[in-house]
Parts: sequence; structure tokens; C-alpha cells
Amino acid sequence: MNEPSPPFAAIASQRPPRRDRARAWLDALAVYRDRRVLAMLFLGFSSGLPFGALAEPLSAWLTEAGLGKTEIGLFALVSLPYSLKFIFAPFVDRLALPVLGRCFGRRRGWALATQVLLIAVLLGLGATQPGIDPLATAVLALCVAFASATQDTVIDAYRVEILEERSQAAGAATATFGWRLGQMAAGAGGLILADVLPWSTVYALMAAAVLVGVIAILLNPEPRTRSSPGAQMLEVRAQAWLQGRQGARLPPSLANVAAWVWAACVCPFVEFATRRGWVVVLLFILLYKFGDAILGVMKVPFFLEIGFSKTDIAEIVKLFGFVATVAGSLIGGLVVARLGIMRGLLVCGVAMALSNLVFVLQAWAGPDIGILALTVSVENITTGMGMTAFVAYMSSLCNVAYTATQYALLTSLMAMGRTVLSSGAGWLADQVPWPTFFVLTTLAAVPGLLLLVLLMRRYQPSGGEHGLSQ
Repeated sequence: MNEPSPPFAAIASQRPPRRDRARAWLDALAVYRDRRVLAMLFLGFSSGLPFGALAEPLSAWLTEAGLGKTEIGLFALVSLPYSLKFIFAPFVDRLALPVLGRCFGRRRGWALATQVLLIAVLLGLGATQPGIDPLATAVLALCVAFASATQDTVIDAYRVEILEERSQAAGAATATFGWRLGQMAAGAGGLILADVLPWSTVYALMAAAVLVGVIAILLNPEPRTRSSPGAQMLEVRAQAWLQGRQGARLPPSLANVAAWVWAACVCPFVEFATRRGWVVVLLFILLYKFGDAILGVMKVPFFLEIGFSKTDIAEIVKLFGFVATVAGSLIGGLVVARLGIMRGLLVCGVAMALSNLVFVLQAWAGPDIGILALTVSVENITTGMGMTAFVAYMSSLCNVAYTATQYALLTSLMAMGRTVLSSGAGWLADQVPWPTFFVLTTLAAVPGLLLLVLLMRRYQPSGGEHGLSQ
């Protein structure tokens, strides 16, 4: 026979005093004072700056140089390396650079190499003349994107490895804040400077700003090089196969190359696929931000259709959107530090889903600037919360032996959910009224949240070597 439930007063008396609960939240907030977490602000700045340099300033420069809209549109292809990070991530994971690696360590050596390369190609890009030789400008812009994407891969791996599990969300929030500052400094700042300075000087100043990341790397330690029994076993099996009868036909040099390629490029994926519940994890990563992605595709067309001007949207997003996103990122880091990654994911995911309903209020209110400010603020705060918790979760999934490769794979899958799965948002918006559309975007978040509950009950992250229990 079940024992009777205690009365409400007894339950309330078992809760920690309000002062203790407040102290617990303050202790969680203390994670932002960690020197390694603060370093992510400057590394994030260095990471976001080249992305901004290749956006509005480059488009404005090409327009001033007299290039046509078709040619300017083709320059979007220079950002392709950002989508292909998982291809060169294994080299970042497995190779130590000859001189820099010995002096600074594998991760810091790669970071410094990509930052020096980034400074050089930004200077080179500024020295080109797109009106005379647009091909040279395109080649240098592609080099900037490649150096930037490689730096992103290194910094992501460095962040995952240098921070403790409880600091991952705070590190992700701080890095996101820094990334947005870097993007704005190069994007908006570059346009402002171009009114009074030549483009070569503008890009030289952007190159100099990358030194912020260089200094951050020099002032912080190299993460401890670690492996895991599972990773070592996979690589030992590959070596045994190559040294046995099956690999006897291969020349020794080719066998060594094959073993390296297997360990660097195949083992990260094989190791992930050996974990219990890995299919559920991948489905969750694909669907966690599904509702948010559908909303994101159609929110600007919605704002325009109900009567806002492009200037209205730009001013509100610029004024409230940036601050709200940064605030949401910091709140998300605090929530995860206080509640843990999985419960933090659930809280942030529910908040992110429910925030879509504020657009129903906007649809009823029409072109009301005050409601627009509220809508943008609520949506950006919850998006920042969800993204910070999500990055912390993906970081916890990475095996310490394959941090860069597995994190690049997971973020590529996340991007697929944001782009491919949301491609039908316009068709859906054509079929139903706007209030119904926004209710449906809230419901679209439910499958991801149900998968999260399943993960919490059956496949809790174990930390350490990798993020799933075997």
C-alpha cells in the first residue's frame, strides 16, 4: 500500500530556504569569473570578426567597385569552407604543427597558425582591386573563409577541452557574445570606417584586431592531451588489421597512411556510432531547434506583410535583438550551470518553443512598434538561451580523442536541421493564417522536446571521455 503524500506545508518545509536558493544561483553565476571562460570572449571575437569582414563590408566594396549584382551574388560561394569544416577537422585533431606544436602545444599551435594566416590574408584581401581584378579578390576572400573556418574548428575544440563540464554552457555563452561583438566590429564598424578610410586601411585594421585572439591564446594554457579506451581500441584494431594477413599486400608506407586516415577520419564516426542511443541523439540534434528554424525563415516576411517597413524592422532588431540575444546567452549559461546540461536543455527548449506564441500577439496587434520590440526581445532571449544550452550539450558529446571532428560533425547536422528541414516554411505559411502558423511552429518543437525527455531517462551524458553512457 502506498504511503500517503505529505501535506503541502511539509513539502514546502523540505525546500531549501530562499536565501540558500539565491546563494546557489550566485554560485552558478560565479562560473563567469573563471579565467578560462573569460578567455572565450576574446577567442569568440577573433572567430566572429572574419565572418563579419566577408559580409556587409565586402558587398559594399564590390558595389562601389562597379561589379554587377550577379557577380556580387557569386561571391557568396567564398563562404563554402564554413560548411565543410568536418572535412579538414580530422587534420586539426590528429596533426601537431612542426614548430608551433612543439612550442605551444597541438591546439594552441593550430590556433596561432590560423590566426597568423588570417591576418596575412585579410591584409592581402585589402590590397586587391575588385574593380580591376575581381578574381584575385575572390581568391583572397576564399582564403579568409578557409582560415576563419579552420580557426573556428580549433577554437571550438579548445573550448570543449579547456573547460570543465559545468563551465561548458558559460563558455559557449561567452564565446557567442564575443563572436557577435567581432561580427559587429567588422560588419558595422567596417562600413563606418570605409566612409573616411580607404578599403585597404579598413581591412588592415580588421587584420590587426585578430591580435585579440592571438593574445588570448598566448595567455592561456594548452589543454591536456587525452584519449579514451574506446578510441584506443578502435585504432589498435586498425593497426592489427594492417599488420596481419589482410594488410600484408600493402607497402609499409601506404599501410601507415591508411592507418592514419582510419584513425583520423573514420574512427571519430565509428566511435560515435558504437554508443548506446546514438541514433536518438542525432535525431534530437536535428529536431531540437526545428520550431525555431521554421519561425526564423518567415518572421521577416510576416513583419513586412502586417505593415512594418524595412527600416522599422532593422532599427528594432539592431536595438533590441543584439542585447536580447546576448542576455539570453548569458541566462542560458547560468541555467545550465545551475540545473545541469540536460535539465537546462529542457528549460531552455520549452522557453524557446513557447516564445513563438508571442508572434500570435503581434499578428493580433498589427504594426505596433511597442509589441514588435517585445516580440523581438522575447524571441531573441529564448533563442540565445536555447543555443547556449545546445552548444554545451553538443560539447559534452565529444570524445576527447576526436573533439574537433565530432563537434564539426554535430554542428553540420544542426545546420542541416536549420536549413533543409525548414525549407517548407513558406508553403506552410501560404496554407494557414499567421496566428495558426505560429501555433504550428510551437508544436513543431514538441518532437525534439520528447526526444530530450527520452534521452534524460535512458541515455544520460556520462561526461569525461564522451557524452553518452555505453
